[in-house]
Amino acid sequence: MNLYLKYRPNELEQLLGNQSVTAALADMTADPASCPHSFLLTGPKGCGKTTVARILAGRLGVSDQDIQELDTADFRGIDSVREIRRQSQYQPLKGDRRMWILDECHRLTNDAQSALLKILEDTPSHVYFVLCTTDPHKLLPTVRDRCTTFEMRPLTDVAMKKLLLRVTKSEGQTLTKTVMRQIIQDSLGHPRAALQILDQVLRVPEDKRLRTARQSAEEQNESIELCRALLKKAPWKEVARLLRGLKDQDPESIRRHVLGYAQAVLLNKNDFQSALILEEFIEPFYNSGFPGLVYACYSVTQNQ
Repeated sequence: MNLYLKYRPNELEQLLGNQSVTAALADMTADPASCPHSFLLTGPKGCGKTTVARILAGRLGVSDQDIQELDTADFRGIDSVREIRRQSQYQPLKGDRRMWILDECHRLTNDAQSALLKILEDTPSHVYFVLCTTDPHKLLPTVRDRCTTFEMRPLTDVAMKKLLLRVTKSEGQTLTKTVMRQIIQDSLGHPRAALQILDQVLRVPEDKRLRTARQSAEEQNESIELCRALLKKAPWKEVARLLRGLKDQDPESIRRHVLGYAQAVLLNKNDFQSALILEEFIEPFYNSGFPGLVYACYSVTQNQ
């Protein structure tokens, strides 16, 4: 079993970071009878949205058989949502409650979101919904308004170090400070990415761990290579090549990755290039999309 699954928290008290979110959810779920039936969890990939959703299911007394976790990258249409509405009328297979976890819910079409809105407005008493998204702005405002929303933020460097130390100790291993810093920097505050990198690092001899950490980070997140290219002042030709490979990915997610990476570098040393990157990437790409990402990268290369 990989480290991310092995050390996936099962209770709110086991989560690192996002203390205000976990405290609020603990209060809300203390009495299931008065708990909201629709939650919206936002935040970047790998920051614990679906983990929190499953913890909520446990706190609300939903059995594993009655949890339906669906990735809307695999279904987007109105017929799928109608099927959820139909099934929600049935009683649970075990226990008293059912839950649907809809991951990447912003990919639902507008018609599908409108169909979902109907059940969010009139949810059966035994049903709960947890919507997870990296891009809440793509949801209809009416859908967002029907949910109790929480933003999951990436872990701070201090919290990430605590996580890595906890896991390496449990595995009977140790990390050098250099490798630890590399994993913290490359994981961008995302615990899933950090543990996936750590999983690879602990499988190799100590003298190969730093190189393995860097390679694993690039495999986990292709935008890491773009971050490093911008920081090392790579020429536009190289940056353009990397951008072509990222064309099918969400430009806003890439922007946040670049921001987080540059921020981590700047906090560790006085680095003008990091500050320049932060300046060019500070504005969201919700309206400009991929062309906005290309222009921001081009501006960095021309001003360095």
